[in-house]
Amino acid sequence: MKALVYTGVEELSYLDRPRPEPGPGEVLVRIAASGICGSDMHAYLGHDARRPAPLTLGHEAAGVVVGGPQDGRRVTINPLVACQNCVFCGTGRENLCEDRQIISMPPREGAFADYVVMPERNLITVPDPVPLAHAALAEPIACGWHGVRLGRAVLGGDLSGAHAVVIGGGAIGVGAALSLAAQGARDIMLVEPNETRRARLADVAGFEVCAPGEPAMPGDGSADIVIDGVGYAGTRATASAIARPGGVIVHIGLGEAEGGLDIRRMTLQEITFIGTYTYTAEDFAATAAAIFDGRLGRLDWVEERPLSAGHGAFQDIRAGRVAAPKIILTPEHGASDS
Repeated sequence: MKALVYTGVEELSYLDRPRPEPGPGEVLVRIAASGICGSDMHAYLGHDARRPAPLTLGHEAAGVVVGGPQDGRRVTINPLVACQNCVFCGTGRENLCEDRQIISMPPREGAFADYVVMPERNLITVPDPVPLAHAALAEPIACGWHGVRLGRAVLGGDLSGAHAVVIGGGAIGVGAALSLAAQGARDIMLVEPNETRRARLADVAGFEVCAPGEPAMPGDGSADIVIDGVGYAGTRATASAIARPGGVIVHIGLGEAEGGLDIRRMTLQEITFIGTYTYTAEDFAATAAAIFDGRLGRLDWVEERPLSAGHGAFQDIRAGRVAAPKIILTPEHGASDS
């Protein structure tokens, strides 16, 4: 089979790789769509020691089961493989499992490939009318869905009267904004500095878009819930300034590790900070269901490119030349499938 393999800092190679063989409880999935995540970009730039070269990246994927009794089943993939035995797994918090694995991180190869193997329990059936490129968005949107659910609980469970602000117009931020709308928020502002991307998002239903510093930018102390989908010191500083007293900051982005939070203001004004990592299996399933029944909109803000052109896609993202919040890579599936 073919795979897009991370071979060194800012190096991706389209190579022949052995087709994986499913083990007990696993199935083989022929990949139809796999999204480029910010964590893939971190690895590509050499900023993620957890993803050493050589490694097949990619964990936002959907495809079709090959072989066995489920042959032909269209699925979206929950890439987080939990142990199912620890206290976190037993209480439905699989994202905190200490023995969790995720495809695109050793020992599991990722989904920028013709095929991947997954435990059957990690698959959700995709209805026939739903494009698999849209189903692959379940993973990045689930991060926002999970964060919104946690923040909503802090605010008493009702977002209908809340002023919500999302920082970052990539797939994590857009998914969080759509999740806010699907979970009851009506007043949503998305902040994105890239003009090209803002223009692409202007017609996405459910929220407004502005640039930092514009008159429409939310003022200090004005937001009930702020979701930072970027995770840099500057975005954390913005989040801790615009959150209202008693408000909540949901921090999803992993841009850089330190700096930005106004701890004194957060302490004096009882602003809750929630760090979130991935999602629970229940949140992933809820996100997939929201995609399937249309609650997350048209999902037409993706750009599809062939897997063989994946390195160019990474270069374009690195250079800021991509308007779409998400690039989806699609394998060609030819004679190399074996």
